[in-house]
Amino acid sequence: MRRIGDTAIAAVTVLALGTGVWLLGPGTGTPPQPSAAEGRPDPGGAHGTAPALPASPPTRVRIPAIRVDAPLTGLALTPSGSLDAPPPAEKNLAGWYEAGTTPGDTGTAVVAGHVDNTDGPAVFYDLGALKRGTTIEIDREDATTAVFTVDAVEVYSANNFPDEKVYGASPRPELRVITCGGGYSRSTGYQGNVVVFAHLRGSRAA
Repeated sequence: MRRIGDTAIAAVTVLALGTGVWLLGPGTGTPPQPSAAEGRPDPGGAHGTAPALPASPPTRVRIPAIRVDAPLTGLALTPSGSLDAPPPAEKNLAGWYEAGTTPGDTGTAVVAGHVDNTDGPAVFYDLGALKRGTTIEIDREDATTAVFTVDAVEVYSANNFPDEKVYGASPRPELRVITCGGGYSRSTGYQGNVVVFAHLRGSRAA
């Protein structure tokens, strides 16, 4: 079983994000993939975690380093148990797993979005280029902004996805940001996922 935000779900969760959902559009090229160096957790990542925020739904995600500034929509599970995805035609839209932890609260919150669609790059096209120490900001309905620091960026194949590592419960406020990655085939789509691991560093008024 996989866990998303402390909710157990079926082991096919990542398939909606990693196999055949998105196709490379004209002139898209290959999205950046994380280096092995970024997959090693930051030695300081276990320190400097801010106190958890009260639960509040997120409304927007910003990652200035890769020019992401996008609204967030709630994502649920499909009938097969996989995590649903935002509408592929909306390139600048990301989603969050709304039955799980809200970003900034104690636990593991999950945000997901497209790497590209048939028209070209989408909201998380450059996610694999993030570095440890990068800032991710999540605006919330309670007029606060949860500020996260990236601890690691990794790419996993769909056949070797570390469920517990990515989705497992956390005693501190953490965030996962997920998009498609790894190898690509026009017949089957992307063969894996890029996953960003981050922890809550602080908050401010939105």
